[in-house]
Amino acid sequence: MRDKRFVAEHRGGSLTKDQHRLLVQWARKCSEHVMLLITTSVDPRLTQALHVSEEWENGDNTVGAAREASVDAIALARAYTNPIDIAVARSVGHAVATVHMSDHCLHAAVYGLKAVQLAGRSVDDEIEWQHAHVPEEVRDLVFETMPAKEESIKKGS
Repeated sequence: MRDKRFVAEHRGGSLTKDQHRLLVQWARKCSEHVMLLITTSVDPRLTQALHVSEEWENGDNTVGAAREASVDAIALARAYTNPIDIAVARSVGHAVATVHMSDHCLHAAVYGLKAVQLAGRSVDDEIEWQHAHVPEEVRDLVFETMPAKEESIKKGS
């Protein structure tokens, strides 16, 4: 069952439109931060997906466009063979899927952590970076839901 705190007000939850936009923004930033880990050239579908999510944040795109961009990014993840590239593409796919369902922001962050771990970089440093970039208005929501997910990455799950 979905955490009601991530459900939009117009769907019976408590998440405001502004909070939703901030979660989309944070998820996008988490994905952008790990894009440099891709081992090949960055596929334009990934940058396009992030662009679509940014447009939605600004009121310039639709949920439908974001869902299509998310599907494209996840399809790319399935086509990749390098685990780092897969994790980055999944992070992007979930970042743009946050437009449709806000709790995808957590998965964007987790796949970002997974990419960092696979690249042999510091997961703790990435967690610190992610925490520093969570907007104040959604900080409690993210900080109450992320610790278990972060621990699973640290344990290698």
